[in-house]
Amino acid sequence: MQVDRYADAGAFLKAAEPWLARDEVENNVMLTIARSVADGSRTLKEPPYFAAAVVGSEIDCCASRTSPHNMLVTNGTPRGLAVLAADAFGVFERLPGVNGPRQATGGFAAAWLAVAGGRATISMRQRLHKIERVNADLPAIQGRLREVTSSERDLAIEWALAFVREAIPNHPNEAAESVDRHLRAGTLHFWDDGGPVTMCASVGGARTSARINLVYTPPVLRRRGYATAVVSALTRRLLAGGSRYCCLYTDLANPTSNSVYRRIGYLPVCDIDEYSFTES
Repeated sequence: MQVDRYADAGAFLKAAEPWLARDEVENNVMLTIARSVADGSRTLKEPPYFAAAVVGSEIDCCASRTSPHNMLVTNGTPRGLAVLAADAFGVFERLPGVNGPRQATGGFAAAWLAVAGGRATISMRQRLHKIERVNADLPAIQGRLREVTSSERDLAIEWALAFVREAIPNHPNEAAESVDRHLRAGTLHFWDDGGPVTMCASVGGARTSARINLVYTPPVLRRRGYATAVVSALTRRLLAGGSRYCCLYTDLANPTSNSVYRRIGYLPVCDIDEYSFTES
């Protein structure tokens, strides 16, 4: 088994996209990040890492990283994940952590510790969900879905910062960059009920699926159905616009968000673990 490392996102997609697309929903994040790097919509401060463990002409598993974020890995064999960990160690020597399907991250984490030492702890457990059709019996919620305008950038960044602090506090803070990227793409939305009450974004770049993210409602406006309304409306729009699936991630420690998305019609695909690496 060998590791093929790719100099840029375009070369990685040319080689690995057909394999990644076999499980497009599960691999959606890796696909869409690679696409955003390849098309220039995501600006990087350091060179990215894209690699695949290969047996003959067949890919076993893939890994990617855009610094300062965690390594992303796909499912694969223990041997494939081990050779990727060894290759990544040759590039980085240190990583903040790894994210991906539960079995894959466990295998990569064990292999990483074998070469890099230190400790690995699970910092977050998530569940990936997908949907093909929004449930028809959702209650009507006052308001409407609309695109966020450039004049509302400051509010969007404020809410994105609050989302990061609340949902992913251990992740790098790129709220402003994320909002600006969504504003350029026209993929950031408010649910408006006499003014913005909830925010939600979508991510494209995969062949048949779109991903929902950045769902945030200020605490004083919660428990009014706004999150259900914005996610269900944006999901309907994406499905009607040509996506076969929509997908999203939930924190398994947050039963409220998990119940909201189940009511809309999202169904579990797999569990996702995030490990943090420390030197001791």
